[in-house]
Amino acid sequence: MTLQEDKDYDSQSVYSPLTLAIYDTLVLRISNPAVWRCPTSRILGIYDSYVSSNHLDVGVGTGWYLDHCRFPAAPRLALMDLNRNALRSAAKRVERYAPESHVADVLQPVRPVGEPFASIGLTYLLHCLPGNMPGKARVFDHMLPLLAPGGVIFGATILAEGVVRSGAAVRLMAFYNRKGIFGNATDSLDDLRAELTERFDKVDITVVGCVALFVASAPRSFRPVLQQVPAQKTT
Repeated sequence: MTLQEDKDYDSQSVYSPLTLAIYDTLVLRISNPAVWRCPTSRILGIYDSYVSSNHLDVGVGTGWYLDHCRFPAAPRLALMDLNRNALRSAAKRVERYAPESHVADVLQPVRPVGEPFASIGLTYLLHCLPGNMPGKARVFDHMLPLLAPGGVIFGATILAEGVVRSGAAVRLMAFYNRKGIFGNATDSLDDLRAELTERFDKVDITVVGCVALFVASAPRSFRPVLQQVPAQKTT
C-alpha cells in the first residue's frame, strides 16, 4: 500500500508551512503552560531522561524537543510522520544529526526501517489521532517491531477525562475536536493506562495539568502484527 498525502487525517493536514512557523509560539510557549498546564520543560525532561543515541521520533511537530534534548551520544536519529511538511521542518532543524525521514501512517502496520531503535518518542501524537483510545493504541502494536530489546517507548498526550482541565483547556479542546485537529474527546487516563499495561510490563504515567507523560518498556506478548506497510523514506 502506498501512502498518499491526500489521505492525511485532518489533524495532520493542518500542519502547513504557515502553521509550523507559529507552532512553537502557539503550542510550546502559550498552550502548554497556560492552557494545558504542562510546561514545555516537563515534556523536554522526559526526553532528557529516556532518549537514546538510537532514537525514532513519531509525530515530529517542528522537531523542537529533538533540537533541545540531551542525547547521550551522537545519535542515529529517525523521524516518522504522515505529514511531509512536518518531516521537512523537523529534519532541517536537526540536520546536524543527519536524520532519516520516513512517511508513514502509524495507525497501519509499519515495516521496520533498518535496525530497531532503543527509544521511540510519541509526543503529542495520540490526541491528534481519530477514534477512541483502544483504536489509537494500535500505534503501540505497530511500534513494537521497531523497538529493540530493552528499549523504551515514551511520550505525552493531552487527555479529556480523568484529569483536571482548566476552563480554557475545556474550551480549546472542544474547538480543536470540532475542527478535527484533535480527536481526544473521550481520551481518558484510565484508558491510556489500560492500553499500556496490556502491552507492557513496565508502565509509568505522570499527569501534569491535563497532559499524561508516559514511559513504557518490557513489552508483553501481544497481538501479532500480521500485515506490514512500508514507510516511505524521504530525501
